[in-house]
Amino acid sequence: MENNLKYSPGLVVWEITLKCNLKCLHCGSSAGNARVNELSTKEGVKLCNELAETGFKGVTLFGGEPFLRNDWHIFAKEIKDLGMKLSVVSSGFVNAKKIIPELVKLRVDSVQIGLDGCSAKTHDYIRGVDGSFDKAMEFIRLSKQANLPIGAITTVHKLNFKELPAIRDLIVEEVIDWLVGEAIVMGRFAKELVLSKEEHYALGLFVASTQQKYSSKGVLIGAPHSFGFYSKHIPNLIQPRDWNGCWAGKLVLGIQSDGGVKGCLALSDDFIEGNVRDRSITETWNDPDSFAYTKQFQMSDLEEGCRGCEYGQICKGGCSTRSFSLSGKLHNDPYCYYKIEQNNF
Repeated sequence: MENNLKYSPGLVVWEITLKCNLKCLHCGSSAGNARVNELSTKEGVKLCNELAETGFKGVTLFGGEPFLRNDWHIFAKEIKDLGMKLSVVSSGFVNAKKIIPELVKLRVDSVQIGLDGCSAKTHDYIRGVDGSFDKAMEFIRLSKQANLPIGAITTVHKLNFKELPAIRDLIVEEVIDWLVGEAIVMGRFAKELVLSKEEHYALGLFVASTQQKYSSKGVLIGAPHSFGFYSKHIPNLIQPRDWNGCWAGKLVLGIQSDGGVKGCLALSDDFIEGNVRDRSITETWNDPDSFAYTKQFQMSDLEEGCRGCEYGQICKGGCSTRSFSLSGKLHNDPYCYYKIEQNNF
């Protein structure tokens, strides 16, 4: 069992609203309408203060579409005034000319826009609304003109997997940062669109080669912390951190717009630990029984796919979200690079 005191609060991903003006095929939360009883402005400001008091270093405003919430800038200002880093993830399908000056004034630390194709044909189909590609590119280009720290996020699945080289060319042409993730089976995302293990491994090779080739050209290419571990052929894609097990509730925290608290926002509602309306973030974070699936891990928790692995003690069965969504169990990630290599090479 691991000692809860080992863990230092890092990043919070806060879904400030589930309201969204797109209909993305890969949306894990089936965003569209706002949740019932979303946190009020007053409750949101209180939450920001609790996050700072607990010691979190940064907050990412998420959705839905966060800019559709009229008081988003109040939360953003509070986050910055409290000394935490501020990031925002958006589709860009908003009034860029109005929002970008506000982001400049706030001194935002990072803005990331979803980009799921190299052209409107693919991107608009995945996002479910015509014109979404053009709006995303407008937001990116206006942000660059305003000297905002702008980047793109691509969520990869079978519909855009083969388009990755062309998306990369667009990213390099625009000279923006790029985060490459992978869709999981949640919400609206259909299981038949999940990458195969072979495609998943090829994606890792693609990200690694792209990092090697373009990182010296002013383009930062990254991957989420869940993305592959202990490969003999693919270097660590999440540098500078080594993978030592799922970070949910140990370093990161997810908060739903109605106050629900999870170790990671990508986890299903089965993993809600409570609500900010019922007890403070500090109480939840410091409760030794919170996030037990990561903080109280024991070797006996490893499921059949990971038992006996030489990396079991440090890997702890991989990404909790992917493990649970694909196998129905924790500590059993079937898309581990090491495992794929063992079975295929």
